[in-house]
Amino acid sequence: MNSIHSLALFCGSSCGNSPRFIQLAKDFGNKCAEQKVTLYYGGAKLGLMNAAAEAAIQAGGTVIGVTPDFFSQDTVVAQNITKLIWVKTMSERKQLLEKIADAFVIFPGSFGTMDELFEIITDAQLGLHAKPIVILNVLGYYDHLLQQLDTFRNEGFLRPCHYDLLHVATSVDELFDKIRNYSNSNDLEWIKAHTKREARSEC
Repeated sequence: MNSIHSLALFCGSSCGNSPRFIQLAKDFGNKCAEQKVTLYYGGAKLGLMNAAAEAAIQAGGTVIGVTPDFFSQDTVVAQNITKLIWVKTMSERKQLLEKIADAFVIFPGSFGTMDELFEIITDAQLGLHAKPIVILNVLGYYDHLLQQLDTFRNEGFLRPCHYDLLHVATSVDELFDKIRNYSNSNDLEWIKAHTKREARSEC
């Protein structure tokens, strides 16, 4: 079982059309505080990001935001969280979150959230980290994305051991269970084979 002291949340800076999205973000923030897990996120006071952060703070939790310095402090950046870390670029933010968090959680979002998800899972694929990655799929939000991943695998562009790096939960409680029981499926022999120019190793 994994010992988790911090989580990085990737999610939308919008609220979405269903109030359930906001409620789940609040439930997640409350759960982080209850479990004494530090919540790292993008540092915004908008959308699902804000709902999770505010809930964690109000429940006595620790929330640390990582945000590029070009965002407006008046309209975007949260002021009431435990700590705010300023960086120069979005890429720097992702790299820092990957380094300091014990696991990664993906809630509903769009371009930015997908950028974060695919960078973090690509780095896991390359063996740059072996941390849990769990997506919260509620109201069927990520059904089509998961179907596309099936296509990647079925058409031979995604090895099964890399497909299995992403775990899926449908509730906040299940999400925490998946993180704690996460087993990294990667097989680095295919990387070794490639770098040594040996025969390709299949998973």
